[in-house]
Amino acid sequence: MSVQHAHTPLALALALTAAGPIPALAQEVTSLTPITVSGDAQATPLNPGVQAERARLDGVAGGTNLIEPQKETRLVTLKDALDYQPGLVVQEFFGGLDQPRLNIRGSGIQSNPVNRGVLLMQDGLPLNEADGSFVIGFLEPRNARLVSVRRGANALSPSATTLGGELDFQSLTGTDGDVLRVEGGSFGRLGAQAAKGFRRGSLDGRLSVTHDKYDGYRHHSGSDRTSVHGNFGVQGDGFENRTYLSYVDLDVDIPFVVTRAQMEDDPTDVIGDGNTANHPLNVYKRNPHRTSRQFRAANRTYWGTEDLNNTFGVYAQSIDDTFQDPLVATVTDGMTYGAQWQFAGKYRAIDYRVALDWSRSDMNRDLYAVNPQNGSKLRRFGAYDLQAENRNALLGFAWHVAQQWTVVGDAKFTQAIRDARERGSGKSLEQDWSYVSPKLGLIWQPAEDQRFFVNVSRSNEAPTYWEIITNNAAANNAPTMTSDLSTLKLQRADTVEIGGAGLLGSGRYAPHWALTLYHSDVKDELMSVSTANGTAAGTYNYRGGTRHQGIELGLNGSLPAPGTGAAFDYRVAYTFSDFRFKGGEYAGNRIAGVPRHLVSAEILYRIGGLRFGPNVRWMPSSTETNHTNTPNTRQDSYALLGFKVDYQIGKHWQAYVQGDNLTNEAYASAFVIRNTGTTAMPTFLPGNGRSVTAGVSYRF
Repeated sequence: MSVQHAHTPLALALALTAAGPIPALAQEVTSLTPITVSGDAQATPLNPGVQAERARLDGVAGGTNLIEPQKETRLVTLKDALDYQPGLVVQEFFGGLDQPRLNIRGSGIQSNPVNRGVLLMQDGLPLNEADGSFVIGFLEPRNARLVSVRRGANALSPSATTLGGELDFQSLTGTDGDVLRVEGGSFGRLGAQAAKGFRRGSLDGRLSVTHDKYDGYRHHSGSDRTSVHGNFGVQGDGFENRTYLSYVDLDVDIPFVVTRAQMEDDPTDVIGDGNTANHPLNVYKRNPHRTSRQFRAANRTYWGTEDLNNTFGVYAQSIDDTFQDPLVATVTDGMTYGAQWQFAGKYRAIDYRVALDWSRSDMNRDLYAVNPQNGSKLRRFGAYDLQAENRNALLGFAWHVAQQWTVVGDAKFTQAIRDARERGSGKSLEQDWSYVSPKLGLIWQPAEDQRFFVNVSRSNEAPTYWEIITNNAAANNAPTMTSDLSTLKLQRADTVEIGGAGLLGSGRYAPHWALTLYHSDVKDELMSVSTANGTAAGTYNYRGGTRHQGIELGLNGSLPAPGTGAAFDYRVAYTFSDFRFKGGEYAGNRIAGVPRHLVSAEILYRIGGLRFGPNVRWMPSSTETNHTNTPNTRQDSYALLGFKVDYQIGKHWQAYVQGDNLTNEAYASAFVIRNTGTTAMPTFLPGNGRSVTAGVSYRF
């Protein structure tokens, strides 16, 4: 299946319209577990709950996902929460508490470490630094009541203007998620969570503490994470105020990339094992790792009615981050501040909203050469004072022109500032971009459970400091290492999108399904590539133009099964990504980094509180690792088979056992991206081998 021409989505939109009221498509693909964690009876304006959030997403003329993480059997990593979701591509680096690649429509997939392209939000406020970068390990899915994803230009926040859109993690509040949880498994995996809340009239609060430890499947791949999340809220008549506090401490050893031959010989090995013991990038000596800490405080206030209301939020967060590859240690510390205000109301057949958003980060970033003998920091060759600031305004509307038809649109006005100064030399680079990100869409809802849409939009993305600051590093020559500042252009994309959501048929076993097709023409795409040894080589704007287009398809439901009250619960997600260079040096080639086809599926037999069944994560075709598309350098296709069993014991206890990669397939879970490559270069990050995880939880 492929999308070859720009006019294909528009032709399909006309075909869908001409077909009349055909079966609808689902808004999201969710787990069908019988566990009930929270209900909309406790929903509030700042924590709207599943039904209210689903209704809000129904008003989006584009692809969305609504995810309920608490319904997942295992919930340790981001992949556990976001699996089986169309349009969301999560590529684990090495299977632990690491930094996975999160890709939506090719967003930021070129960055290394992956840290841009989407806006991550916690309870409606940005989690990113003001330059657009983020540490994805700061997210804690076990504390999330739901995750609302608005893909691409369907993002609702005034600060979300990138190709990938936004993910909003909504926290559990009050007594929604009182739990004690313990789990463990292969490769030294241990995890625990304790969470307790209270609700007294108009007051509520909740505190959650989690800790995870993982020795790792590969050598030098251990990780630890501790997170503390709390919130406190007060409600009144047409009023709600909520304060959020969080602390995350993440420590990850990085096994780094290896050659294909080394991966096939022993996927647990790193450079430094066997005949690579004397390699200049010996991982044991260089000690690549990432240590990150964040403290965050936020407050949001809502006042008004459904017909006329205001929402105001402020946040502040500190970051202390060391990212060390085998050659360079990048040390960042800083503070980010932000504020956001939205005014929304109704006038006759028009819903409208006006929003303002401001954020600023003040950061210090130092670059050190890594000691090849013990991994310590040698000479500092870069010392930067960084200031990023964003000023955003949004005007949006939904015009209900008829009972079944709604026209929606918005325009986001942004000024993005990225100033950098080198403290030693005084060299500086001041960059700013002013741009508009408009969107216009049409929603047709012929029935309550049928919905179709089409939209056109423009997205914009300014570079982060990971792209602006570059280095020239040599494996055995620390005194020659230098750093510099790069002048980069804004990445822009014009997108056409069609699709729909709802039910297919009627009755108890009618499946939910979701389908979105999109085509994006990208100008000046930000390309971050690696050197021959796998370390960062820098970022540039590709001048020849690129094309991102794809299909995002989801299906879930139940089928009758033998046994009283039994059923087969199933869910399938398929994401097709056709990304190519339109012109320039690599004209006609595939853009490296994103699987062309990705399928994740599971089917579970459910009877009473027992569920069990197989699952698969299948990448049926190989993936390019370099933009030249050099033969024999691709990431090979793979299929990972799993099986899980979970059992709900009464109202309080739940236990599970889950097996992954049961065939013990050796495969590359991720890789570094280059302009060109050879088979001799270290490129691949091997994924986990066969593993088993088990856990038990008590909800009270």
